[in-house]
Amino acid sequence: MEFRYLPMTDSDKKEMLDRIGVQTSEELFADIPENIRFKGELDIKPPRNEYQLTKELTQLADQNVTLKSHTSFLGAGVYDHYIPSIVDHVISRSEFYTAYTPYQPEISQGELQAIFEFQTMICELTSMDVANSSMYDGGTALAEAVNLSAGQTKKKKVLVSKAIHPESLAVIHSYAKGPGVEVVEIDHKDGLTDLDQLEKEIDENTAGVVVQYPNFFGQIEPLAKVREIVDTQKKTMLITSSNPLALGYLTPPGEFGADIVVGDAQVFGIPAQFGGPHCGYFATTKKLMRKVPGRLVGQTVDEEGRRGFVLTLQAREQHIRRDKATSNICSNQALNALASSVAMSSLGKQGLKKMSWMNIQKAAYLKKQLQARGMKVAYEGPFFNELVVNVGQNVTEVNQKLLQKGFIGGYDLSMTDEKLDGHMLIAVTEVRTKDEIDDFVKELGDIHGQ
Repeated sequence: MEFRYLPMTDSDKKEMLDRIGVQTSEELFADIPENIRFKGELDIKPPRNEYQLTKELTQLADQNVTLKSHTSFLGAGVYDHYIPSIVDHVISRSEFYTAYTPYQPEISQGELQAIFEFQTMICELTSMDVANSSMYDGGTALAEAVNLSAGQTKKKKVLVSKAIHPESLAVIHSYAKGPGVEVVEIDHKDGLTDLDQLEKEIDENTAGVVVQYPNFFGQIEPLAKVREIVDTQKKTMLITSSNPLALGYLTPPGEFGADIVVGDAQVFGIPAQFGGPHCGYFATTKKLMRKVPGRLVGQTVDEEGRRGFVLTLQAREQHIRRDKATSNICSNQALNALASSVAMSSLGKQGLKKMSWMNIQKAAYLKKQLQARGMKVAYEGPFFNELVVNVGQNVTEVNQKLLQKGFIGGYDLSMTDEKLDGHMLIAVTEVRTKDEIDDFVKELGDIHGQ
């Protein structure tokens, strides 16, 4: 058949019409007045056969700028990291690729164990007691944490640093509308959360304080000081959004007394595929275990003493009373969580630590080279793998010029903060070579000097 991708034949169509007792497709629209029906021809291309269509779509796809065609220095929440080849091999296996919800533990042991291992590794990275079986992405995980803090403390105000990812901030505002949580934004100062403003805003009505570590600008927030401010109020929670790769080297939030740690596992085994799908993680203390959104997989033994895995806790309204439910989240990201688990297992503890260290060192090298070319790095202090550079020009125009030289430039910060016009957020990961960094600095320096 020339058009084998079409869903039905004429005989299929006639059979369906006969079954429902009508002669033509037009009869299906009898209730729609004639004068508002579209009578002309749609302005679309005529149909093509499979070969021609595939060729056309391939030509269109080849026009895309990709991580294979260009060298990327763009981060801002989605990063170009090393993905071990074994990741695709494992997640492409049909028993994982097609698995969805492991409600029947007797036939879902592999899926349940994979999720359990993901939870375990997240707990080790964050130094928290429990982690759930994953969430949609880092932004929704953070918003769920905000709502949990309000529900647990019975308070209706959260203080959120404006140094978190701007898209996460927008998600928080959306999630907070339902339960009527007031979101108070705390400004950033010199690339870090303004602790003076935080001290002034926190009060007995504050359910939680939200910071990102490292923050959106790549700077490392002083969590110990933030915890001291949080401790001035009873029951107020410290909620931290963290890049889990950074926790391979940095002191984990759990050691600073964080109550909830969330983030995005895209950095482990999940490619930068047009911004999604991702895999959010959600870790907390044992005290809050029964308030965690989503579900938890636990380890047990069967009647013969053999190791096994089961769904231990499910706190959504489908499983428990609506008034006791913590969230209406309906799914996890099991396949992406598996990809992250395989990536972390492949790297191992030392490999993960080395990978994190390489991000720090290469970003530090970039900073040094940029300054040597006369470009101003906006913020001082410790940072992870991103830094803000004042390019002194329209960033969109600078990125267009970089694109012509084979580089995907950094994020234009003026898109989220007018005060940062002319500032670019540049990311450097372990896969960037010294030559790539040097070439990027040269091209950016030449544009800066124009």
